[in-house]
Amino acid sequence: MSSTPPFQTSACAGVAEDLALLRESLARQPVVGEPPTSVRKLLKPRKPKKNNILACSTLRPHVLACDRVRVWSAPHSTSFHSSVLSHLPFDDVLKLLDVMLISIKVKTRENYGAGLLRFHQYCDSRRIPEQLRMPAPDHLLASFIASWAGKVASSTVHNWLAGIHFWHNLHGAPWHGRVLLRTATSGLAKVRPRRPPVTLEHMHALVCLLDLSNTFDVAVLAVASTAFWSCCRLGELLIDSANSFDPTHHTPRNAPLRHGRASMGVPYIILTIPWTKTTHGEGANLIASGVEDPSNPVSAIMHHLSANASVPDSAPFFAFKTDQGSWAPMTRTWFVNRCNKIWKIAGLPGLSGHCFRIGGATELLLRGTPPDVVAMQGRWKSRAFLEYWRKIDSILPVFITSSFSDSRIAMINSSMNAFSCRYQ
Repeated sequence: MSSTPPFQTSACAGVAEDLALLRESLARQPVVGEPPTSVRKLLKPRKPKKNNILACSTLRPHVLACDRVRVWSAPHSTSFHSSVLSHLPFDDVLKLLDVMLISIKVKTRENYGAGLLRFHQYCDSRRIPEQLRMPAPDHLLASFIASWAGKVASSTVHNWLAGIHFWHNLHGAPWHGRVLLRTATSGLAKVRPRRPPVTLEHMHALVCLLDLSNTFDVAVLAVASTAFWSCCRLGELLIDSANSFDPTHHTPRNAPLRHGRASMGVPYIILTIPWTKTTHGEGANLIASGVEDPSNPVSAIMHHLSANASVPDSAPFFAFKTDQGSWAPMTRTWFVNRCNKIWKIAGLPGLSGHCFRIGGATELLLRGTPPDVVAMQGRWKSRAFLEYWRKIDSILPVFITSSFSDSRIAMINSSMNAFSCRYQ
């Protein structure tokens, strides 16, 4: 006769059944905020490229990047889920995991999925046992980070690391990233040179070389001018693919748009967007002012709305009319590729999307705009903007051209020092 009480055997059996059901639910059921089923059928996982090959494992099935944080697991996952299911009902556990995933935007989960892929590739190449991948020891995390020094931007590696950290949190694993990891991450930016920001030369090249009788190029200039002068993120203006438009996260054509003139007669446009990285569903207002420059965002936006007037209200805000009489959404890849093609023709360095936000903030400061106003334009909190400036001030020598004298450079340093004293 077994010495185990009948009720304990039954409970264990119930936990095992719930554990199997939980695994099935995580592998099959998308959480709120992920692409709907009809769209997901079109978004099949891409065939791995040569540098994306991953050792076969039942712990890491071939799924979309945005699904990896919830579907990929480790031996620790089983013990954690079993422990939680022994104390909480199955529906409560599933709801908990769902809510944790909802806290992360789908695009962010895709970036996190890229980090998980790179981490496990590194572990495969070093034959790291599955038990050491979660919870990962400090030396493993630090060594993984160090392996990418000088190869990709430090911000990219930081995003990958955030994904690994979130993966640990989701599966109830302690985070052991300590001294070694902090030391390794602090050295990333020093190894890889900072990329220069978008400058006025870049913006003027777009104005001069884009075909402003072409509806696609008109939309490109509108996006570029808005991103630069409004100091906003490209993710707040564009979608990642034609099938990823979500009106709760992306700005539609019929988004609230207000026109006006400031006290000095300067025209402005206020565009209400439904979602930002920091405010989430509260959205925000983007302010585009009619600056005295050929890349004036007010003119660029109005030209875009006129040239692409046939685009339906339900389409993304920067969608454009096609030659076939239909329309297409402006995607981040199309936009960045077109800008870099123009800049190559103009003999200027190619840049990434985030360089617009950096460049716009720096240009406004160089024009004598008070730091508080620039912080408001970019929707930074005071201390957040101070930290942001500390990250970008080292690019000033790259940014400055002959159009700015030493006195102007001294002015911006003086204004930021005063700003620092107020918000230290």
